[in-house]
Amino acid sequence: MEIRQLLADYSPFNEQEEKDRELMLRYLDQFDNLFKRENQLAHFTASSWVVNRDRTKVLMVYHNIYQSWAWMGGHMDGETDFLATAIRETKEETGIEQVTPISQELFSLEILSVDGHVKNGKQVGTHVHLNLTYLLEADETQQTSVKPDENSGVAWMGLEEALTKCSEPYMRIIYAKLNDKLNRIQ
Repeated sequence: MEIRQLLADYSPFNEQEEKDRELMLRYLDQFDNLFKRENQLAHFTASSWVVNRDRTKVLMVYHNIYQSWAWMGGHMDGETDFLATAIRETKEETGIEQVTPISQELFSLEILSVDGHVKNGKQVGTHVHLNLTYLLEADETQQTSVKPDENSGVAWMGLEEALTKCSEPYMRIIYAKLNDKLNRIQ
């Protein structure tokens, strides 16, 4: 589905999603390269909130740059299939082999600020991620492995534990929203 239609069809969960959706649509009007990192101001990313079958745990990675437990996700790098990107990034970052969308529908959206940092020996300037999130399910007995260039830990944790283990205040708000949305569909 074309990104403008995807965003237009999405029903925001709260004021944060409404404001972020409006801004994403404005960015689409102003920029033609939002699917590539070459847009150093803002670009689209896809993330996943991966839960176990009982929906009592979430799979998290310890992100090396942010020094925090976090969800999985990454840059589109020219791709336009957000769900496929979310699944690919989840597999790459956790080592799990089987992950299934609970729904093909967009689960959440958010604009996330990214502080300047060094990655692979190169300076990356401060920018924003126009992020679309998908709800995925995986068997928690699958073997996991770290992706050393991105994370140093992979763990299943309780939904509330994911909030307390995250050291980024704004991401705790986002994860609480995801948990709230998850609880409403169970």
